[in-house]
Amino acid sequence: MQVEGTRLYRVRDVAEHFDVSVATIYRAIESGQLTALKLGTGTGTFRVAGDAVLAYAESCVRAAYDSWFPGDTSAEETVGERVSSGGGSAGVAR
Repeated sequence: MQVEGTRLYRVRDVAEHFDVSVATIYRAIESGQLTALKLGTGTGTFRVAGDAVLAYAESCVRAAYDSWFPGDTSAEETVGERVSSGGGSAGVAR
């Protein structure tokens, strides 16, 4: 899925993009790691903005990088460029 910054995505679509379960995306929303809009009343439904998907991908890439290379900041620019250029999920460890 090519992520467009201004588009809204279903939780299921975001989960497929990252190749994770829907529950994982809901946990990221509940913990504040992933920003989402709640539509409707009661249980409602969530939509995730494309910009939020890209920001979440970048944070996942940074977390993966930091776990492999603690304290190394030399690749921070590269990580941000990879995510913003559309290679978002390519850098996420699976």
